[in-house]
Parts: sequence; C-alpha cells; structure tokens
Amino acid sequence: MSHHLDTPLAAQSGQLYLDDLYVFDGERGTVLVMDVNSSVTRADIKPGFHHEARYEFKVHVDGSEMEELTYRVAFGELDGQGRQELTVHALTGAEAYDDAATGTPVAQGRTGEEVTGDHLRVWAGRITDPFYIDLDQLATVNDAFKNGAALDRSAWRPENAKNSFAGTTVDSIVLEVSRDAPMLRVGTRIGVWAATKLATDAGGWRQINRAGHPMMWPIFWPTDTDFSNPANTRHPCEDLRADGEEIASTVARVVAANGTAPDPGAYGWSVAREVYPDVLSYQVGTPANYGFALRNGRTMADNAPEVMFSLVLNTGVTSGLTPDITRDARAAAFPYVVPAGR
Repeated sequence: MSHHLDTPLAAQSGQLYLDDLYVFDGERGTVLVMDVNSSVTRADIKPGFHHEARYEFKVHVDGSEMEELTYRVAFGELDGQGRQELTVHALTGAEAYDDAATGTPVAQGRTGEEVTGDHLRVWAGRITDPFYIDLDQLATVNDAFKNGAALDRSAWRPENAKNSFAGTTVDSIVLEVSRDAPMLRVGTRIGVWAATKLATDAGGWRQINRAGHPMMWPIFWPTDTDFSNPANTRHPCEDLRADGEEIASTVARVVAANGTAPDPGAYGWSVAREVYPDVLSYQVGTPANYGFALRNGRTMADNAPEVMFSLVLNTGVTSGLTPDITRDARAAAFPYVVPAGR
C-alpha cells in the first residue's frame, strides 16, 4: 500500500514499491497513474522500472468483487540512452485476475515517449513528484495512533508547514483509456487499485506491493519498514474480513482519546468500511476529487494527507499546504505529469 518513506527495503527495491495512485478524467478518457521508486530514499536508487516485474492497473466494474479489467505494463532492460521498451496487455473477465493469463497486447513503445494503442495511450518515465506533505505533521498523527492518545500539535504549526517532498522524483506510468473503450464508458462506476508483481522460482507470480487509498501505510503501519504486513500481498476482497477489526479498533482508540466521536467503536467501523476494500472508487467521466465530503477518484492536486488525517481523527485537520505548492509538477495536457529536469 502506498508509502514514500525512507525504509531499508524501499531503498533497495524502490522500483517495486508504489508511492501513489491517481484516477481522474483526462482529455480523451479515464487517466490511471501509478508512481514508484521515490528519490526520497536517497540511497542506491535503481534507475527506471524493474525489467522482471509486472505493473498492473486493476479495475472493478459496478461494484464487482473481483477485477474485470487489468492493464498489465512490462518493461525491458535499460538501453544505452536510459530508455526501456514497454508493452501493455489488456486482460478482461476471469483473465483479469489470473496471473497465468497473457491477455491481449494493446500498446508497445519506449519510455519517455507517448505510445498509442487500442483505445488508449501511455507514457512512462521519471517525473517531478506531485505528492505533498509535511512529514513533521505525519509524525504527530503517528504518535497519536501509536499511543491511542490525543493529537499533540504543540510542536507543529500549519503556518510553518513545508513540503517534505519538494525536489523529489518518482517513476510514473500514465495510462489514458478512451471514452470509446467498452468497459470504461462515461457513467460507469469503477474501483481501481494498482499492484506490482515479480516472478517466483516456481513459475508463478508474487504480488509485492499494492495501492488504493493514499496514506494507508504511513498512518496504520508506520513502523513496518520491511512491509511484512499481509495487507500488501492479499486481494482487496479480503481486506475487511482480514483487517477490518484492526483498523476499526485503532481508529476507535484515537477518536476516543480525542473526544471526536460519541461512539468511538461505531466510528472506527465506519472508517474501516470506508477504506476497505482498499480501492479508489470513481465514476467515469466525472470530475475527480479526493476530498472531505466526496471521494471520487483522485487528482494529483488533491490534498490527500489532509483528507485522510481528518477522516481517521474525525475532525478537520489542516496540513498547512495547498495544491499550489506542486503546481509546477502537474500539466493540463497528456501525460499530465512533468518529466524530471524540465
């Protein structure tokens, strides 16, 4: 689940660890963006995408338990120019959740270039990270959750907030699916998550990391620096059964300590049901907004930390930052991201 923070494992294998997932309406259709390999880890960043991995966008349609559409992106090894060959396969129906299925090739090209295919276009490469947060504020939230205690804001002031990710970069895959695509027509309700996978010695595939809602790992499992929690390897359909009680009880302790809910237990379960299954819900063709009153997809401008902090604490929590702080990391036209160095 999404995590930028500096951990030994992320530093070694950042290519496999998802930083963010975005879903919004673009020029021609639905835009799916996954970011990996944050430079915030600073040490031993391996350039490009892992050439033995699969990067998958998973799409559930009309509330389906299992994904009915998967876009699988794979990359070749880096060439002398620092570019990689990329291929995109589409898998539908039962194939969408079958690692043994090959699907249909729909696009092929190279990183750093716009690649067009059947009902889609894709771009992949290194970009300026549009995500923004003050990690000092995150530390105050982590302390409250760790101790089931009142939020102590005495050491952090919103007027002094800074973007801890200023100047950092990530590797990004941007996929825009046309409104003419049969499964993603305007008005369709979808749920989207992303996954990275590696081949196993036995010939199958192992899910390494996944992402849906932002800020899940930093809020609920901040000390799990080796990503050993099974939340990363399971399917979203198992989330509530496997982990609902943990999320609900953790939130209940915090809101009880902060006095922000008359029935902490009930509120804890409402949060668990809001974030599980861990997928981004979106109605195709509508303006995306990951906000307080509405969570419909997620744009790169949305203040996701502010929204998530307010949700889990059941009170308005300002981040001290606005979308303007990363305005130069977003573009109005495809690929909507800003290549690093521009």
